[in-house]
Amino acid sequence: MKVLVAAKQVIDYKVKIRVAADSSGVITDGVKLSMNPFDEIALEEAIRLKEKNIVTEIILVSIGPVSAQEILRQGLALGADRAILIQTDKILEPLNIAKILQKIVLMEEACLVLLGKQAIDDDCNQTGQMLAGLLNWPQATFASKILIDKKIAEVTREVDLGLEKIRVHLPAVITSDLRLNHPRYPTLPNIMKAKQKPLQIINLAESGVDISPHHQVQQVTSPPQRTAGIQVESLQVLMKTLEDKGLL
Repeated sequence: MKVLVAAKQVIDYKVKIRVAADSSGVITDGVKLSMNPFDEIALEEAIRLKEKNIVTEIILVSIGPVSAQEILRQGLALGADRAILIQTDKILEPLNIAKILQKIVLMEEACLVLLGKQAIDDDCNQTGQMLAGLLNWPQATFASKILIDKKIAEVTREVDLGLEKIRVHLPAVITSDLRLNHPRYPTLPNIMKAKQKPLQIINLAESGVDISPHHQVQQVTSPPQRTAGIQVESLQVLMKTLEDKGLL
């Protein structure tokens, strides 16, 4: 079974986000970039499925600038068999990303698509669901456990009320949650081997996918700074303070 894993290059979660002076977006120049953590979890799950001889080949796909090759090489070092970069400097909407992934999935004849439930930069949580809709495949989102038996995937989902267990027939799209697994670190020998693994670069213009935007970002601003709190001596003073402020 061939599995396709989608990964996005994002600003590292440890980096403090800064808004550009013209409010057009966030500053990415000179900032550490890394693989979206949820996508890294999805890749780890694909690797574990291959180690169980359930998956035969792992194809790692990213859509982004030339620098996204770094996360693809990282993924190859972790255990992906080959990688594809759809190169573009444009910021794409989830729907357009799903359209591109749809074309790659059909081209590669993948039987399973794994990706993170959301990216930590825009938090849209839309791409996996849209991709499943475009492919007309079943979907299982927010996965915290995946068991595959032949052509059926049993997925434990994290939902508001607890855990939900569903079964979907393959081919399917599954999005990973934080507690699905703990990603491994690449070893030095595997990092060296990754340099020899195939990494295909396709220009977005050559994909033939319509990426016309459906909305436009007008302005990006930092959240307002929180004012310092105050300490009160007793519950009575607290209640009086809240009452004076019109909060009670």
